[in-house]
Parts: sequence; C-alpha cells; structure tokens
Amino acid sequence: MNASLPRLARHLGLAGLIPFLAGGIGVALGVSSLAFPLVAYGATILAFLGAVHWGLALRAPAAEAAALWPRLGLGVVPQLVGWVALLLPIGAGLALVAGGLLATAAVETLAARRGLLPWDYLRLRWLLSCGAAGCLIVAAAVR
Repeated sequence: MNASLPRLARHLGLAGLIPFLAGGIGVALGVSSLAFPLVAYGATILAFLGAVHWGLALRAPAAEAAALWPRLGLGVVPQLVGWVALLLPIGAGLALVAGGLLATAAVETLAARRGLLPWDYLRLRWLLSCGAAGCLIVAAAVR
C-alpha cells in the first residue's frame, strides 16, 4: 500500500472489517441472528461510500466539473442499493450488499483511471470491499 495514504486511514478501514468478519463467522457457525445485523452494517457502509463521493463532488476543483453528475450519482446509488438490501429476504440482502460493495469499487476504479481518485485509496477500497464481500457471501451461502 502506498505510504501517502495516512496510516490511520488504513487502520480504521481495516477495523471496519471487524463487524463483517464477526458476522460472517457467526452466521457460518450457526448464529443466524447475526445475519440481519450483517446486512444492516453492509447497508451502512454502502451509505458511507456514497457520502465519500458526495463530499468529493462538493469539494471538486473546477477542472473536475465534468465529473459532477457521475460523482453525485455515485453519492446516492450505493445507499439506495443498501436500502433495497434491507427490504429483501436476508440471503438476497447479504448477496446484494456484497455485489454493491464490489460494484462501487469497480466504478471507483473507472474514476481513478480518470484521475478523480488516488490509487492508494483505491487499493485500500478493493482490499476492504473484497474482505467484506467475502464475509457477506459466506453468510449468504450458509443461510
């Protein structure tokens, strides 16, 4: 990971995986009551990811004005996906949140290629997204 990303951001990002790990392992071990809180936490993280892009849109330099609408869209779509996931049966909600996390990272990859996101942020995001999605998919599979 690039040293330009603050160490605190890496540590706090990794700490954000704790509920995914605990929930995924718990569901895999038969604690089915952890499945809905896992969907809810994932929906919360999707909303957080959307907020990141809303903030980037509001603070973007004039040279990035063409990215305003895509950024605002990426600021809203992940949280809507999370909301839908909360309305679905638990297994489908877990899978949708996993897909939403990975899809958001994929769109962020396109943004990084346009110079709109730093690559060190993107590397951390993929690590966190894959870790979270893996836990969600395991939980969905054993549900």
